[in-house]
Amino acid sequence: MSRAPFQVLIIPFYCSESGKIEYAIFRRRDSGYWQGIAGGGEDKETPLQAAKREAQEEGGVPKNSHFIALDAVCSISVDNFADGTLWDEGVLVIPEYSFGVEIRSRAITLSAEHLEYRWVEYDEALRMLKWDSNKTALWELNQRLQQGTTSA
Repeated sequence: MSRAPFQVLIIPFYCSESGKIEYAIFRRRDSGYWQGIAGGGEDKETPLQAAKREAQEEGGVPKNSHFIALDAVCSISVDNFADGTLWDEGVLVIPEYSFGVEIRSRAITLSAEHLEYRWVEYDEALRMLKWDSNKTALWELNQRLQQGTTSA
């Protein structure tokens, strides 16, 4: 499979019967920092297809879960990837598309990419996340959940 020139970010969330919202964040094995689920598109996948695949691979999230496409999109320079030669030399920056995904059970199945995950409330997740793009996507998702504007 060839790597498509985009990245996806997925933030799982769980809403309890009492209305309390928690977000799952993941600690990377290779660097130790906290982030949402992230990965690249493959072949001719759409960003949503890539998000569903990555969420399933890295967290065991069922592909038929409720995914929310967020407006948050950032640009990432290709030198942030271990193999910056994944694309033609003219590709210097790729977009990162963001999604939220509702989890019906707090059970997560970790891939080898992560050491651990935590379910945390918004303020703690915001403090723990490393990347500004993750913080912006989390903020938007939290706002949408508070406002009830999460239609797929």
